[in-house]
Amino acid sequence: MLEGELSDPRIAPCYVTEVVLAPGGKSCRVFIAVNGGEEDEQSTLEGLMAARAFIRTEIRYRMGVRHVPEMTFAIDRSEKMGARMDELLGRMKKRKDKLEKKVSEKEKAASATAPSAKAETK
Repeated sequence: MLEGELSDPRIAPCYVTEVVLAPGGKSCRVFIAVNGGEEDEQSTLEGLMAARAFIRTEIRYRMGVRHVPEMTFAIDRSEKMGARMDELLGRMKKRKDKLEKKVSEKEKAASATAPSAKAETK
């Protein structure tokens, strides 16, 4: 429904990642992920909020239920946060590998010079 039936030009390509239903079942929060930048996210959110009555009506009709909860839409940034976390963890691993390489090179250099010093003292 989000990609083909809503003709609002503000709505960028997006998909639903999670729906959290309130304990009483009277309201829900729909998390969406938008393919685009922050400006696209904001305009998509505005477009979906403007179309939520239509969306509720369509859900009621398609599911054949009497009550559909009030919907609020929110941007799901978990994928972007996950990608950022992966990037940071990758950087940490590179730094660790680089540090370990330096330490091992220093140890090799120290062990290479140590036997010659021992040989001179004998």
